[in-house]
Amino acid sequence: MSESDIERVPAAGLHIPATADGTAPAEFTPEVLARLQELEQRSAQHERASRPTNTTESYGADWKHWESFCALLELPPQAITAGSLTAFVEWLWIQPGWKPGTFTAPSTIDRRLSGVVVTGRDLYGLHLPKTVAARARRVLKAKVKQMETTGEQRGRGPAKALLVEHLRQVVAAVPDNLRGIRDRSMILTHFAIAGREHEIALLRVRDFAEHENGLLLDVRVSKVKPRKVKIKYGTRPSTCPVRAWRAWKEAAGLTDPNGFAYRPLHPRWNTVMDGGLDPESIGDVVTRLGEQAGLDFRATGHSPRRGAATSSKRAKNDRKEIAAIGGWADNSVAMESYFEADEGWEEHAMNNVL
Repeated sequence: MSESDIERVPAAGLHIPATADGTAPAEFTPEVLARLQELEQRSAQHERASRPTNTTESYGADWKHWESFCALLELPPQAITAGSLTAFVEWLWIQPGWKPGTFTAPSTIDRRLSGVVVTGRDLYGLHLPKTVAARARRVLKAKVKQMETTGEQRGRGPAKALLVEHLRQVVAAVPDNLRGIRDRSMILTHFAIAGREHEIALLRVRDFAEHENGLLLDVRVSKVKPRKVKIKYGTRPSTCPVRAWRAWKEAAGLTDPNGFAYRPLHPRWNTVMDGGLDPESIGDVVTRLGEQAGLDFRATGHSPRRGAATSSKRAKNDRKEIAAIGGWADNSVAMESYFEADEGWEEHAMNNVL
């Protein structure tokens, strides 16, 4: 059998250029396809490795739920179809939630759909249509609408915004010791860049560059993509992220440029320890600071990000500038959702009527 007689079939999950008749070019021998497949697998591994840890862990949990569901229906886990995903939603809808007596939150179900589809594509090389989960999400949307009519509550709900007035209250309640100096700088940086928990956790000392107008912060590790953020001096010294960072850097003796910017403190001696904080710890600090300040809501690790965007919008800043600070895409649905409650008051149908 000559080389030209060999059937050239792309390996699983591998997309290769094709000729006009839909077949692989003659040069794509089985050996070439094998090498390309190896490169494809390495590329997928690099992509998975670059994901934030919390995203990877979430997708892993999503896939475990999917495997349990498939075992009940005696389906192989690779059976990811519009119908099976819709049935998955129905099954998840009646699973227990994080709080006893509750059921799984709609946002969790939506995320589990994404986790299953992404894992199917990445780990199993499945060619899934972009709309494979569309029907399942329509069913989920209908269930959420029904929830609104019955008054059923699921999940924690969206994070409350830590607005600038809350930030001032928090900073005023922070004690004037090493932990307080760290926490003040941490939450002010978190707010100033509309950051995510993992972005703050993974900052290094070298990422803070001095500038005559403040700081240039290089956010190297992000859920979406890296970004460089200009942090200006605050109009109030108490809430100035630039002054707060300098105070923490000096108090903690942060001289190693490769060291973590925000470090844990020894529980007994209150001294600066090596290593960094994990993203969950960043959220715990925000919650603790909110409780110390007596806020009337539970602040979470997402609250400074949401509050920064909302406060900036109230200050009449441009949407594109806000998006650039926080790393949102232009016309981001998530960012726009933060603004909805604030809009529609100046131009209102009842103006000069009631």
